[in-house]
Amino acid sequence: MDKNAKIFLAGSKGLVGSALHRCLKASGYTNLITPEIDELDLTSQQTVADFFRNEKPEYVMLAAAKVGGIHANNTYPADFIYLNLAIQNNVIHNAYLNGVKRLLFLGSSCIYPKLAPQPMKEEHLLTGLLEPTNEPYAIAKIAGIKMCESYNRQYGTKFIAVMPTNLYGPGDNFHPENSHVLPALMRRFHEAKVAGAPEVVVWGSGTPKRELLYVEDMAAGCLHLMELSEDQVTRELLNYPTPCFVNLGTGEDVTIRELAETVAEVVGFQGRLSFDASKPDGTPRKLQDVSRIHALGWRYTVGLREGITRTYQWYLENYRQE
Repeated sequence: MDKNAKIFLAGSKGLVGSALHRCLKASGYTNLITPEIDELDLTSQQTVADFFRNEKPEYVMLAAAKVGGIHANNTYPADFIYLNLAIQNNVIHNAYLNGVKRLLFLGSSCIYPKLAPQPMKEEHLLTGLLEPTNEPYAIAKIAGIKMCESYNRQYGTKFIAVMPTNLYGPGDNFHPENSHVLPALMRRFHEAKVAGAPEVVVWGSGTPKRELLYVEDMAAGCLHLMELSEDQVTRELLNYPTPCFVNLGTGEDVTIRELAETVAEVVGFQGRLSFDASKPDGTPRKLQDVSRIHALGWRYTVGLREGITRTYQWYLENYRQE
């Protein structure tokens, strides 16, 4: 991409989008379009059509989405499927109509079957039943992948997708009920430390394993794909039926117990940890096969403990003052 190319970054204020914004700016891209949600309603078909017709972006990075953890997915399933489908449909279709050179769609590792072989390969998509707790969200993301693939096949577009593993880092959502596992643990351990609580109870058995990727690494991986040559993208990602998406992760995982213990150590919580096995565990394991992104020239750089330490520092400086 030319450094002056007009790039539309949809969802620039969230965990993913803000990291992409920082990464693009640090890499010298100067012509970024990052409208606030009150300036551009991505669920409105006419509004998005008008935006593309007026702005004519050359590249699109679609990071806007309705996201959340197990509790949020269970509580708001209609929101998760409707809002995500609406956003994707409007942005991807109008990118095609307006001749966008390349679009990057951000998905999620939850697209894979609940009992997919481990580690999960791109070819495992649609080979089994999804995890019920986040099925509506996963179906929306699968539809986004297939929409990119279908437009590539029918119209010759260059729409690609990445499936990041569980992300964390600066800008995360630390809501006590609607956040993902790592920020939820961080907030609970921090508040327990401040209150001098003797114990923190963690949802689930502690045995499921999770792969976690620091969000700045995710952003670097996305930009790496956007900067691949036309020949490489066509050969590696647009050669149907080869998947038009790639996994983005570390290729390493830890148990929820190990994760909780690491967060507690970084935060400085000295009390006991216990696990409430009556609460849902979610998918037993979600480890991605990252050999494809490695072959394309990208690897993660920030280890889990270092990433947790950076995230906690951001939390102390930006989220709560105690």
